[in-house]
Amino acid sequence: MHFSDVHQKGVFIKMTNFTLYPVGRIINRDGEFAVKIDRAYIPALEGLDGFSHIQLLWWFDGCDNEVSRAKLNEEKPYKKAPDILGTFATRSPERPNPIALSCSLITYIDYEKGIVGLAYTDADDGSPVIDIKPYTPSLDRVENPSVPDWCSHWPERWEDSGDFDWSKVFNF
Repeated sequence: MHFSDVHQKGVFIKMTNFTLYPVGRIINRDGEFAVKIDRAYIPALEGLDGFSHIQLLWWFDGCDNEVSRAKLNEEKPYKKAPDILGTFATRSPERPNPIALSCSLITYIDYEKGIVGLAYTDADDGSPVIDIKPYTPSLDRVENPSVPDWCSHWPERWEDSGDFDWSKVFNF
């Protein structure tokens, strides 16, 4: 590991560089959605059956470049949004670390082949999967979340998102 010391507003912070290893790849082609786990990580699927949903952490590899990583603001990405939004107030793939988070419904698990079937994912075919976490309501669900007015008309639940006309939301 490489370490460098950074002082920020009088607080000592130790910064470190680190390496991420993909645990698998996204399959998103011909109407098939799945995660193909690398053989070495197949044992990590043990016990996943019984969970209806997973949280996929994946890499926006198409935005892993200097320009996308330097982008800290978005100009009105949503039709009802303010003129400028900070990257952390968006789900933009252009961000300092192009990490994505998607909630997906599990349709099947093939433990022998290391495949987790999904009802849908917005990740591109071949995108590296960084990690998989089971969706657990006690940790992942917020009963009464609040959102800004500009996105308050979006669906309240993941289950309703599939029928929502997202084309009326985005400016791209």
